[in-house]
Amino acid sequence: MFEPPVFRRFRPGVLAEALTRHQVDYVLVGALAGRLAGLPRLTADADITPALDRPNLERLAAALRELNAKVYTQDLPEGLPFDCSAPMLARAEVWNLTTDAGRVDVLFKPVGSSGYAGLMEDAIEYPAYGTTLWAASLPALLKMKEAANRPKDQDDAAVIRAMIERDARQG
Repeated sequence: MFEPPVFRRFRPGVLAEALTRHQVDYVLVGALAGRLAGLPRLTADADITPALDRPNLERLAAALRELNAKVYTQDLPEGLPFDCSAPMLARAEVWNLTTDAGRVDVLFKPVGSSGYAGLMEDAIEYPAYGTTLWAASLPALLKMKEAANRPKDQDDAAVIRAMIERDARQG
């Protein structure tokens, strides 16, 4: 039975496996990164910030092709085909994709951050899905949530502030 990718359940382990297999350098941002740190919010997608060097973009493109990545649009649930190559990925600051692993947003410089290098300075390492994931720290997530300033980001920011304060009290 045909199941448009947008309706497939989110499978972060499948995404992590593909990115690891292709040796993609990236950091998780967004709600999935928050979940790894204990943020009590569900998410149905992954937001990643990859390193921008050409070899890494080649590896990312290969992983995304393996996952049958297409450009996500609300009007076309199965997604729009595109040239999933390093040069194409480098043409935009954000790619909203649908893949065999679910929704994936590729954000080269998330609002409130300086991109991959800056996020990796205090990223947290998590063993998950049979691999090692690097996720933005709570302070970095807070900066991004405050900069985005959407209602859901404001809610997340309040919880993240409380988590940071709790961690500071616990030493």
